[in-house]
Amino acid sequence: MTITLSHNQPTESPEHVGAQKFKEVVEDKSEGAIQVEVYPASQLGSLREQVESTQLGEIDITMQPTAVVSPFVDDVKIVDLPYLWPAEADKMYEVLDSEVGSEILSTLESGGFKGLGFWPGGYKLMTTKDTAIHKPEDLDGLTMRVMESPLLIDQYKMWGANAIPVPYAEVYNSLQQGIVDGQENPLQTVFLNNYHEVQNNIIETYHGTMTYLLMANQGWFNGLDGDAQELILEAEEEGRNAARENLKTTEDDYREKIIDSGVEFHQLTEEEIETFREASEPFHEEAYNTPEQLELLKKVKEKIKEVTS
Repeated sequence: MTITLSHNQPTESPEHVGAQKFKEVVEDKSEGAIQVEVYPASQLGSLREQVESTQLGEIDITMQPTAVVSPFVDDVKIVDLPYLWPAEADKMYEVLDSEVGSEILSTLESGGFKGLGFWPGGYKLMTTKDTAIHKPEDLDGLTMRVMESPLLIDQYKMWGANAIPVPYAEVYNSLQQGIVDGQENPLQTVFLNNYHEVQNNIIETYHGTMTYLLMANQGWFNGLDGDAQELILEAEEEGRNAARENLKTTEDDYREKIIDSGVEFHQLTEEEIETFREASEPFHEEAYNTPEQLELLKKVKEKIKEVTS
């Protein structure tokens, strides 16, 4: 058997490091009976196209940001709520890897997917061409690029900005040409795509997390024998941990290189983060508002309180 696994990030990214680890574990432990073909850097289509291809069974497994999956399965947008997650990655992972995290993954079944695990991309930050961001009011009137997610568009509207979806492959040119004033992405994405070349303000806001879903076509996964399913789940955990470890070791280097490039680099103070958090808190229940969603949001907030207290 050959498994097709797709993702969007370049080969030097933590996501690809994890995907290669997944491949290694599956092929080694199956003694070559199962092969994994990894397609990085959006080789199998745009982010949305890869989700669609996985839903249709043309791709077996894909790794996609929750924001890109949310138009297919609305419940997973909980991961993208602003200022929901603790700013310490280990504590965030503890919540995502818990029982309530498994409950979020299980919602993917309504879209025809099997949720395998939450993979890391890092905390999102904001970049702009000319505007330093210290408080929500600083975003007034700015046009910010976001992924194709209604929640992210509404998030910036709530802060006073205009948000427009731009395909990942077109972000650099859109920034360079001034089609958008800024964008949000993690450090590694900013650095590996050279966004800091065309943006002169980099602001570590910790406003959200770029969390990836490793997910399979549900029919394909359910059709595998128990041993193959178990092996995939085991390889997913090893790959996820390898990606997280790689991100942890590379982020500081990316940050220093961005700072050395001469841009204005600012980390929001605790007071500035609190101002953003207070402005964003009411949005949680406005955006995530069905009875089932509100119940899941309550469980997530209780788990966050447990791991941070």
